[in-house]
Amino acid sequence: MDQGLALRKMTEGCPEWCKFSSWEEVLSRVPKGSVLGPLLFLVFINDMDDQVEAIICIMRKFADDTKLGKTVKDEKDQEEMQEALDKLCDWAEQWGMMFNVSKCKVMNMGHANPKYEYTMAGQKLETTTEERDIGVIISANMKPSAQCAKAAQTAQGVLGQITRAFHYRVRHVYMRLYKQYVRPHLEFSTQAWSPWTEADKACLEKVQQRAVKQISGLTSTDYEERLAELGLPTLEERRHQADMCMVHKILQAKGGLCRETWFEMADSGARVTRSTADPLNLKVKHSRRDIRKHFFSQRVIESWNKIPNKVRGITKCQDFQKAYRKLRADLLQSA
Repeated sequence: MDQGLALRKMTEGCPEWCKFSSWEEVLSRVPKGSVLGPLLFLVFINDMDDQVEAIICIMRKFADDTKLGKTVKDEKDQEEMQEALDKLCDWAEQWGMMFNVSKCKVMNMGHANPKYEYTMAGQKLETTTEERDIGVIISANMKPSAQCAKAAQTAQGVLGQITRAFHYRVRHVYMRLYKQYVRPHLEFSTQAWSPWTEADKACLEKVQQRAVKQISGLTSTDYEERLAELGLPTLEERRHQADMCMVHKILQAKGGLCRETWFEMADSGARVTRSTADPLNLKVKHSRRDIRKHFFSQRVIESWNKIPNKVRGITKCQDFQKAYRKLRADLLQSA
């Protein structure tokens, strides 16, 4: 990365009273792994959005990955999408940071998608149906089956290594190894890809079933009874609790999350009902398709509204997690 170009971008638009040293040509570049490198990189890509903000609906940047999104229904939409790609290529050429076109791909989503072709720098972009995004596999059909299969495969591999290393599996040691090295693979970012089909749920649950079955000294033979003996919930129950904790975190505006982006409070409407009278309730949204119905912002609403106010009103996230965990344990025990 050229430091001279980065510093020039930093000084653009500064007031006249600012004083700077004279310009000198910088022949060296920022070494990889330096403290200054990430800052200069952010300065470089900070104005990328300005090139396409009037054309593109979605633009997300994470480190050196950039993603564009736009609803394309006809040739006019396709031309606007292509125009955005051309503007980004012009921006990259201007600032000397060219895109690696061979790694750029197009993912067409939706049954009615016309699936137009796009180019960057004169090269046709490859079409893909699956792509990994920050550790999660995103499929064109928006179903989490591929992610579930990959998570289960990775977890099974780690569990196999632990099994081969420990022939006598003492309960407390084996459980600690399972919780630390196996289960995280099954639960990483489940708010984004929580499964809803029985096949995908079973794909993940089988890993825990295998782990529990291999623990020495258990008297029970049934999976649920073994979990009760170990004090373990099912993975489906843990995903549910993780969803509720995330809703609480969003509503409490923790971690920079904006509540209005995800939810609408029930009392924001004009119609007064039993549901809207409660200020802690979320507005129920109806969905036509199963995929939309199982998105995080949709699937959690009814479950959240059923939680007692004395639990929902807790402000600290850790206290809420403990209180809701106890509530669910009492409900499952009485069921």
